[in-house]
Order: sequence, then C-alpha cells, then structure tokens
Amino acid sequence: MQVQFKVNGQPASVDVPPNTLLVHALREHLQLTGTHVGCDTAQCGACTILLNGRAIKSCNTLAVQHHGAEITTIEGLAQPDGTMHPMQAAFKECHGLQCGFCTTGMVMSAVDLCNQRPKAGEAEIRELLEGNLCRCTGYQNIVKAVQQGQAAMAAAS
Repeated sequence: MQVQFKVNGQPASVDVPPNTLLVHALREHLQLTGTHVGCDTAQCGACTILLNGRAIKSCNTLAVQHHGAEITTIEGLAQPDGTMHPMQAAFKECHGLQCGFCTTGMVMSAVDLCNQRPKAGEAEIRELLEGNLCRCTGYQNIVKAVQQGQAAMAAAS
C-alpha cells in the first residue's frame, strides 16, 4: 500500500505491506534510524515519535493508519543548520543518558510533555515519563534534563 506522510517537514511516501508497523516504515523505508526498536510491545518507549504533535509509540501502530499524518522523529527536532532543539541540548548538557538507546524516545516524550504541560513539576515529569524505560541511569539526570529543556522551551516561545 502507498502511504504518504509529512515527515520532519518534508513529504514522504512509502510502499509497504498493510501490516507494516510505523516504526519499521520509518527505519527501513525512510532510513530514519534514530527511532529505535526496543521491545515491539509498546512497553519501553524507545520508538516514541511525534504524530500530529503528540508523542506516540510507533511500534504498536500500523503505517497505513497514518496516511496524511505529520510525523516528527528525533532527526526532525534540530534546526536545519544543525542547532539542537532545546530538549536535545538539555539532555546533552545534563548528561541525561548513558548508553543512548532510550534517549531518542525520552527526548520525544519530553518535548510532548513540555508542550502539553509547560509548568510540570518534578513529580509530574517523573509520572509522565513512566512509559519510557531506561536501564542505565537512575533517571535523576533525565529529570534534570527535562526541567532544563522545559525552561529553555518556555524561554524560546
């Protein structure tokens, strides 16, 4: 089936079998490998993207369900000149990562979290990130990164 999206601000078209998961369409057909495949059961959050501006786990939804949708992957957050999105910069500056496998999903979830709840406190940030698992960190630096990114996003708007 032919599926058309707007991905990272650009029109994209993929020809996929009807049972193709969105994460596989992004990774295998559009070569956007920043979206990771972790568990394939929507438990870990490594595959989180923004779909029409809201965070979703792309491993449990079919590509054909989102014909015409606007998708943002981690590759689409930075400015065209390479300037990192404030949340990406915050994760780097606060060392909100270790191995990096969960980081793209964490960043995408954090961007949505801050867009939806720009004044979320630490407890709410922790609660809203529960759908993203990290096996390396103690989450302290991730929470710090989200708070710093939140402040930078608010200042930029």
